[in-house]
Amino acid sequence: MSTAATANKIDAVFAELKARGETALIPFLTMGDPSLDVSIELIQAAEQAGASMLELGVPYSDPLADGPVIQRASERALKNKIGLLDCMKVALEARRRGVRMPFILFTYFNPALQLGLERFFELLQEHDFSGVIIPDLPIEEDGEVRAIAERTGIHLIPLVAPTSDARVERIASKARGFVYCVSSLGVTGERATFHAGIESFLATVRGAASVPICVGFGISSREQAERFAGLCDGVIVGSAIVRKVEEALPRLTSSDEAEQRQGIESVRAFIAGLKPAASRE
Repeated sequence: MSTAATANKIDAVFAELKARGETALIPFLTMGDPSLDVSIELIQAAEQAGASMLELGVPYSDPLADGPVIQRASERALKNKIGLLDCMKVALEARRRGVRMPFILFTYFNPALQLGLERFFELLQEHDFSGVIIPDLPIEEDGEVRAIAERTGIHLIPLVAPTSDARVERIASKARGFVYCVSSLGVTGERATFHAGIESFLATVRGAASVPICVGFGISSREQAERFAGLCDGVIVGSAIVRKVEEALPRLTSSDEAEQRQGIESVRAFIAGLKPAASRE
């Protein structure tokens, strides 16, 4: 297996944003919802909307970390028999169409294990992914995956929840790319309120991490994104965007090209509206 010859794109983007005093906007999209072709267009739209990098979600039959909105998206994609390799091919096609932002694969552990961990990371390299998030891989069991990730230059991005300070510090200190800070305990989904001690939690993560920290799980509006902008380096938005895709399904699946374009535009405009005001162009 080849090793990474160039700097990781995630690191480069965060360095650029820091120099400009901006907060990263990191959308999540479920690949194959409603089709792979539409997913590619949504990736293009996300970059046009100002996304700094993008999480490409692999649909999974038992998504323990995901709330009902993303579960429904996975179900729709799985009906089309979308798998891990399909999601990787989407990334490569998006590159061919000129998308430049870093890609992060969001997958549960079993699909990667079934493929073979060495082969999995080899394919991440070949399809120009910069990072991977595996929400059901605890730090106690990530040694083999972490070693391969380090060797290949793919950032293994950990999720850290507001639990004990000792565990938070242990996870954050080993992070690569960024630390994915879970704003609330439970599954993904839009929220009106967040964990009561979120500020002190983020301060603990910041103190332990040598990489940027980003907040996700529940952010669904620009107001919420702006609230966290001063506390972290990036905001991650998943369920609210996937819900917007769900609302646009009649247009996104229309045989009328103009209708489909309107559906894509509605998602693009929603993502653009999420950018914290200080970093909007």
